[in-house]
Amino acid sequence: MDPRLLQVIVEATAKIALILFVNLTLIAYLTLLERRVSAWIQDRRGPNRVGPFGLLQPLADGIKFIFKEAILPPQSHKVLYVLAPVIIFVPAMVTFSVIPFGPAIDLFGMSIPLHIADVDSGVLVILGLSSLGVYGIALAGWASNNKYSLMGGLRSSAQLISYELAMGFAVVGVLMATGSLRLTDVIEHQMRHGWNILWQLPGFIVFFTAAFAETNRLPFDLPEAESELVAGYHTEYSGMRFSMFYMAEYANMITASALAVTLYFGGYHVPGLSLLGLPVNVAALVQVAAFALKTGAFLFVYVWVRWTLPRFRYDQLMNLGWKVLLPLALAHVLWVALIILLGWA
Repeated sequence: MDPRLLQVIVEATAKIALILFVNLTLIAYLTLLERRVSAWIQDRRGPNRVGPFGLLQPLADGIKFIFKEAILPPQSHKVLYVLAPVIIFVPAMVTFSVIPFGPAIDLFGMSIPLHIADVDSGVLVILGLSSLGVYGIALAGWASNNKYSLMGGLRSSAQLISYELAMGFAVVGVLMATGSLRLTDVIEHQMRHGWNILWQLPGFIVFFTAAFAETNRLPFDLPEAESELVAGYHTEYSGMRFSMFYMAEYANMITASALAVTLYFGGYHVPGLSLLGLPVNVAALVQVAAFALKTGAFLFVYVWVRWTLPRFRYDQLMNLGWKVLLPLALAHVLWVALIILLGWA
């Protein structure tokens, strides 16, 4: 085998394993963070019995899901019913592969970039993979042969399609300023010209609001509104199949937060770090830590908003998407085009 090909395979395998491990661990402890933050907001204790400070609670929850009976409804469409959680979970885990979480590091005499795939159309890959989730949700609702599940699936289809338009136009402003679809180019452009949040705040507001809707988080959780639909599209799911829906939601939160950091907050860029004269690998670790802190801040906002705002009515949700966010995103594109035309960016 060609040594260079072997090097590429080993490098890619190591990075995939690392990112999967970090993401799955983060997903597990995001559930604990959510429960502890919600308890703090509601002035109660939250889980604190399993392990010190409740740190083993995610492990206990995982064991419970593994041993819980996975019921297969007799009137369901068996193949699609089983396939639906996979269609949601796999793209949610794969999407992070194109997000750069740090600069290249020197290891074993090689320069190793800290991302799995540096594709020329990285933004389109993320938007395309994230849009696949709607198929899993719609199939889960239809294949369950349950009217509440079906209503949840239909709601999700309308919601995701509506908010994807606004999100896409919000991202267009960043791409116009950068002149590239590569996420590494987006970060490098912000290193030279300043973070996009400084002059693309309306686009960020549209993007992050749409990201809440894309991840089915409150106040946009109409597809799984317990008070109206029992649990929505996953009403008939239990055991590990249900946990895959649950894990996909948190995986999408991680990806949306990391993408917001990459597009608007400089990614792993730390202003003034180059002036310190740190060794390459030390500077890279600082930048990875900065990327993690920025992403963690957005994840906290996700949890904070869920336990602060009430759920929208469905007509309010659709009006916000079509009558507020979409016109604002279009106006933002025109604003960015004017700034570029005048040579101010």
